[in-house]
Amino acid sequence: MSDRPLNLKDSSEFALHDESRQGEALIIERPKQYSGRKLYIESYGCAMNFADSEIVASLMLDMGFETTAQYKEADVIFINTCSIRDNAEQRVRNRLREFSAAKKKRPGMTIGVLGCMAERLKSKFLEEEKLVDIVIGPDSYRDLPNLLSQADEGMRGVNVLLSREETYADISPVRLNSNGISAFVSIMRGCDNMCSFCVVPFTRGRERSRDPESIIREATELFEEGYREVTLLGQNVDSYQWEDRLNFAGLLELVAQIDPLLRVRFSTSHPKDITDEVLHTMNTYDNICNHIHLPVQSGNSRVLELMNRTYTREWYLERIDTIRRLIPECSISTDMIIGFCTETEQEHQDTLSLMDYVKFDFAYMYTYSERPGTLAAKRFEDDIPEEVKTRRFNEILKMQQACSLHRLEQHIGKIHRVLIDGFSKKSNQDFSGKTEHNITVVFPTNENNKRGDYVNVAIVRCTPATLIGQIIN
Repeated sequence: MSDRPLNLKDSSEFALHDESRQGEALIIERPKQYSGRKLYIESYGCAMNFADSEIVASLMLDMGFETTAQYKEADVIFINTCSIRDNAEQRVRNRLREFSAAKKKRPGMTIGVLGCMAERLKSKFLEEEKLVDIVIGPDSYRDLPNLLSQADEGMRGVNVLLSREETYADISPVRLNSNGISAFVSIMRGCDNMCSFCVVPFTRGRERSRDPESIIREATELFEEGYREVTLLGQNVDSYQWEDRLNFAGLLELVAQIDPLLRVRFSTSHPKDITDEVLHTMNTYDNICNHIHLPVQSGNSRVLELMNRTYTREWYLERIDTIRRLIPECSISTDMIIGFCTETEQEHQDTLSLMDYVKFDFAYMYTYSERPGTLAAKRFEDDIPEEVKTRRFNEILKMQQACSLHRLEQHIGKIHRVLIDGFSKKSNQDFSGKTEHNITVVFPTNENNKRGDYVNVAIVRCTPATLIGQIIN
């Protein structure tokens, strides 16, 4: 594999902001079937989608494709989609219209929809949109050679079969737009939780864990290539289970033992499954980062029951108290859904009071968006007016901003070990990096350090979202 960076564009949609990232050209020439043809991939949604795009890129490069950051010059365009909210799907449809216009000027171009939206709409995508040649679900990427061959012959194709075994454990992902420091490592696929608002069990299938040997091998190779941080990914990492021999705490320990210089993160945890064993493992290894993403979704037990989250407000707060007791310096982030079906004003206030108690370091916040096919769409009416959802969202946002600032201020005067991941967005005179708490720190550059180094940084002040510091010896 070439050391030159890959040139692909990704679009990431989050609760409060959008990010578009573009890398530099990587040309890999191989005598394969599609040698000389160009691929463009655009990804939306969660980290799992970005990890999947890296798997797809690996498969396509093995077929001989080169990559491009300009979709208008591509022979194949893939858009890896998210179905978690309606506005994400609308953005995809708008983007497909742009791709379709480019296809009219470039005969022979193939346009494919990958991922969760492909799985949800299946063949309807071909019938309704008339903009797509290939529709392929998250478990069917190995069928890309067959579908591309059909597309070359003018036939549109669909493969959205879900699998109980597929983990892509044997595929080495191509690191898209990588900074060469941090990488995702998928440890499992699918989800067995049936949260009433969520499409994931229907678009990603049943939960299955990846062979731990392949996980350790991938993380080890990343470290040997110069990466210094891996994030273990799963819809619910705490339910990782390989046969009867290894649970998530055991896997976490094995990855931490690769090298003390390899930072280990994980996402996402489920409140009903995170165990004290995992917390004790985090305490045992200094290179397991003290940060847990623990989605709560609501601060009211009745709403949580409607959401089928299988825990109560009291259970969640007990888990928070245990984390704070066992790992006092641990940062905690969360997801929040505002305006779920039948949510009352008092139940909204319960969410605000829970936030005030926990004081999350940061949060992803969403107004409820009904997704077709989910249990909530079948059972409940989306009866909260949009203006009420918006007002409640703004109240929760204001609360979270205050909590985030409070948490950041607690770091002033402390010294943190920071992994440098590059220059700051505003100036090449400043480095940017992350603490183990997943907080961004900005500090002046010097001649002795570079990207990928660990440095001790004294925190002197903060902005509403960033710590500011100075390197110390």
